[in-house]
Amino acid sequence: MKRLGIACSAAAVAIACLAPKQAMAGDGFAAGLFGGLAAGTLLGVAVSSPRVYYAEPIYPPTCYWTRGRPFWDGYRGIWVRPRIQVCD
Repeated sequence: MKRLGIACSAAAVAIACLAPKQAMAGDGFAAGLFGGLAAGTLLGVAVSSPRVYYAEPIYPPTCYWTRGRPFWDGYRGIWVRPRIQVCD
């Protein structure tokens, strides 16, 4: 993008140097002023660095271990509460 801005600036200067014109204070001063400001704004936007937008950070889910639902273990003959992992 900066190369494009530099190329546009060089082209504008080259065109201005190739066709010189006698300066007159009577007509077109305001148009020249506003035209120059507009051209300067466009070239400034073209040369300026691009804006970078970063995505929001992605956090891993929070997980923890807890006791699960009790069930009857018929082999051992007892109630068992297994450990389970819970993630939000």
